[in-house]
Amino acid sequence: MRYAKRGRLRFTSHRDFGRAFERALRRADLPMAYTSGFSPHPRISYANASPTGAASEAEYVEIGLVEACDPDAVRNRLDEALPPGLDILEVVVAGPGALANRLEASRWTVALPGVDASTSEAAVASFLAQSAVQVERMTKRGLREFDCRAAVVELSVRAGEDGEQMCAILDMVVRHSTPAVRPDDILAGLREIAGLEAPVPPMQTRLAQGPLDPETSSVGDPLGPDRDAQATAGDR
Repeated sequence: MRYAKRGRLRFTSHRDFGRAFERALRRADLPMAYTSGFSPHPRISYANASPTGAASEAEYVEIGLVEACDPDAVRNRLDEALPPGLDILEVVVAGPGALANRLEASRWTVALPGVDASTSEAAVASFLAQSAVQVERMTKRGLREFDCRAAVVELSVRAGEDGEQMCAILDMVVRHSTPAVRPDDILAGLREIAGLEAPVPPMQTRLAQGPLDPETSSVGDPLGPDRDAQATAGDR
């Protein structure tokens, strides 16, 4: 299923969402499948969650059920059980293959309030001209340095508005890698290379994630194979 994190709920951490989602599953009274063993848990698999503070229209999760259910009914019951801002957008029956393997890249927009688009164009051009841009980020294993340039498939800037204030908007396609490169890392690279920095925190929104088309640099729909498998099963 695909869900969104919107508004103030974008500050929900992955752990917070997991707790809210499990409570919603119980309220929705879905026939959940459970793991075996001494302490069974509902079969839930999260895929590539967005960073805390980032809004998203393309988060993905898989659940296991013990009986067939209508996908639209599952979506409606779960969406009603979750708070507004954590919204279930689409549910499909899983076909063959692992969903996580289809999530190869993400498409993001990052709004920079108080930053002029023309100034940002020069910073973006300088960033893209580099063969590598090293940044640092604190991880679970401590401070780590890595190249954020290699993961950037596309990066462009346009003028936009944040409320009544003009701002620069960065559009980017970022390949999923290890370690994961986030929009924050690319902003750190732009600051390192060209001194680009927003006076207030930027607004990051993930618009899509899925398979990456290397020829067009577009991000596809990861649920497409599941819909095709279900349509084929229906034809039979």
